[in-house]
Amino acid sequence: MAESGEKIWDCLMVGAGPAALAAAVYTAREDISTLLVEKAVVGGLAAITDKVDNYPGFADGVAGLELSRQLQLQAERFGARVQLGEVEKITKGDGLFKVCLAGEEPVLAKSVLVATGSEWKKLGIPGETEFYGRGIHNCATCDGAFYRDKKLVVIGGGNSSAQESLYLTKFASQIEVLIRGEAWRASDVLVKSVHSHPKIKVNFKTKPLKVRGEAGRVRAVLAETAGEEKEIATDGVFVFIGLRPVSEFLAGSDVRLDEFGFVETDGGLRTNVEGLFCAGDVRSGATMQIASAVGEGATAALSISHFLDGLKA
Repeated sequence: MAESGEKIWDCLMVGAGPAALAAAVYTAREDISTLLVEKAVVGGLAAITDKVDNYPGFADGVAGLELSRQLQLQAERFGARVQLGEVEKITKGDGLFKVCLAGEEPVLAKSVLVATGSEWKKLGIPGETEFYGRGIHNCATCDGAFYRDKKLVVIGGGNSSAQESLYLTKFASQIEVLIRGEAWRASDVLVKSVHSHPKIKVNFKTKPLKVRGEAGRVRAVLAETAGEEKEIATDGVFVFIGLRPVSEFLAGSDVRLDEFGFVETDGGLRTNVEGLFCAGDVRSGATMQIASAVGEGATAALSISHFLDGLKA
């Protein structure tokens, strides 16, 4: 039970990406007290995307950071609160959720929306941990400007790899893209743009083995191609090899996850735990698109409102 005077939020949202921010617009407008807890960047992966070109309503595209900022301002205008912090565990007892935050007092809520999204997968090769953030990156928008007139390696064969490679040409003098497979998994438009750019060279059937450096700086990537090892000189490495759900804090809880760690929900975005909902890229079956994440946020908010109405009744 809550101690006398202890704040109980109507809804606590774990994560502050497009899904949670959209949900917060809906809940806050209905006078549902709403707290969003974000451990990294408000806007999630959308915020670190240079340009979002497929979000409806922006004919010329929109910077991911600006889209995230506007969503946050809109949610806060209706009364939602955004707080930085990392959720370590969620438990439920006596009809309330207890959300445990790293280094802070637990927070109580009547309902919870999990919208933590996903994060970039790691290569798992020697040198990656040593140089992560100091030569190895996952955000071209954040770190590309550090590599003006430098050589770069981009690893990955999907849309993100193609799009971010094109963005990095604003700064780098040369970019080598390493793709393990025989072909791209990106859209034809992006692929054509990459292959026609004079600064970019694409290497298929190439597997990175190790990142080498000296004096604390990345100097080369050792890779295997056609059964032979070769060393590719570079000043930095950008990795875009896919996403994994941010759901570790649910491990050991009663929340049902699929075999890959994504949260399972029904059509109303309800989980198997009453009062706990899920939306966005961390949800099993999500399309990994900003527009659909925003739509899921709205759907989840309506389900949350209905659930809270049931508690009042």
